[in-house]
Amino acid sequence: MNILGKLIIIGGAVDKGSFTESDFDKSAAKNLNFFETGILKRIIDESKLKELSRIEVVTTASKIPKEIGPEYVKALSYLGANNVDILDIVKREQATDPEILERLRAADVVMFTGGDQLRLTSILGGTPFHYILLEKYRNEDFIYAGTSAGAAAASNNMIYQGSSSEALLKGEVKITSGLGLIDDVIIDTHFVQRGRIGRLFQAVVGNPKVLGIGLGEDTGLLITKGKQMVAIGSGLVILVDGREIKDTNLTQIELGQPISISHLVTHVMSKYDTFNLDTYKMTIQSSQYV
Repeated sequence: MNILGKLIIIGGAVDKGSFTESDFDKSAAKNLNFFETGILKRIIDESKLKELSRIEVVTTASKIPKEIGPEYVKALSYLGANNVDILDIVKREQATDPEILERLRAADVVMFTGGDQLRLTSILGGTPFHYILLEKYRNEDFIYAGTSAGAAAASNNMIYQGSSSEALLKGEVKITSGLGLIDDVIIDTHFVQRGRIGRLFQAVVGNPKVLGIGLGEDTGLLITKGKQMVAIGSGLVILVDGREIKDTNLTQIELGQPISISHLVTHVMSKYDTFNLDTYKMTIQSSQYV
């Protein structure tokens, strides 16, 4: 399928969401340090009409939507984008509202905030809003931008729960279906800061066809044509490729026991590095061997 839209997924730090770690800061004010202006500016620059683009901020995933939404509007306004509004969809019936659907159809960019990705998919999944979103992404010059939960929910497979410290114990990582904008990947966020490498290892060993993508904070991927990925932002993107796994004990152990994996391939991307999902080839922008 020739995808005309662009996907921008970011590992930024917004609402902490439904993860099981116990050391999250529950202070809402400290959860508003969304991804930096470098990535926000890139979203505007990549959009159809630049600063004039119609941008809708979807706060469905957040537990503090009344605080999160205006912060995005303010930041985007500071960067020159003033055609911005908030879609605070909190019930499934709102995802069928003709006025909301018309606003989605008119949007050039839809930005999904952080929070709880299971909340996001359980409210929007299978609704007219969801189908219009997919149609626009596939067939228009349109941007789906998601940070934290908004990024994790973008793929067909979605991690929605799992402790970092116990991530390589069988059954500790919970996976369900996401919004389905991109296939054959699974995305985790706040990746470096919260030590979530084990979560991706377990997700990938269960189905090595799926590429694990771990997004650091203030870091993201711009994905064009559904396959060409470019790293953006100041941090790291970790890719976990399980296609060459040689052995594992996954099906031999009981729930709660440690998982062994032999020959799991990883890549580390930083700003401007590229990775092609068709060829699985990574290109380092500032390679020392060029």
